[in-house]
Amino acid sequence: MSESHAKLVLASGSPRRLSLLEQAGIRPDLLSPTNIDETPKKSEMPRKLARRLAHAKAEAAADTLQVAQLGAHTYVLSADTVVAVGRRILDKTESIDDAAQCLRLLSGRAHRVYTSVCLLTPNGRFRERTVETRVRLKRLSRQDLESYLASGEWRGKAGGYAIQGRAEAFVQFLNGSYSGVVGLPLYETISMLSGAGYPVYFSWFSSA
Repeated sequence: MSESHAKLVLASGSPRRLSLLEQAGIRPDLLSPTNIDETPKKSEMPRKLARRLAHAKAEAAADTLQVAQLGAHTYVLSADTVVAVGRRILDKTESIDDAAQCLRLLSGRAHRVYTSVCLLTPNGRFRERTVETRVRLKRLSRQDLESYLASGEWRGKAGGYAIQGRAEAFVQFLNGSYSGVVGLPLYETISMLSGAGYPVYFSWFSSA
């Protein structure tokens, strides 16, 4: 496959995932956000949920006309991040009360962040990786909690916080992938793209 013919679709509207890809020198040819039901199934484990949703997002994006118009040499990349305490999955917070409840639960204890990456290759094969990261937040004081809630960074965030923002000051311990907690584990993503034949490093030369 000619390097100039390869196309990459990011099946996400997340500015964080786009920023991480660009940090690695990769600019997608198309952003194709998906609208799928992200409700966990009954008794579904956090890791399985992340993997199922990442797979579903890649499939949904691949079925769109815009992606089909890019041609036969198109890669579709998707990801999903799930925050959990034990088996309990913490949803994306839409209200300040939800965020406060999540942060009180996470205060002073460890939790896990699962980010699944799914790559649909031009030959129709799915490649998938799930990265698990253990994070511990410090015990949050009343002032910590009230100040963070006032910042508004909790909106739409799984677990009620964004590690790449003010909440990084609360992180006492992290074991795993920092970029995975942000939303896209770069080591695994780049390895997957490169292994599937996408010209990752060609873009590094062309942007020099």
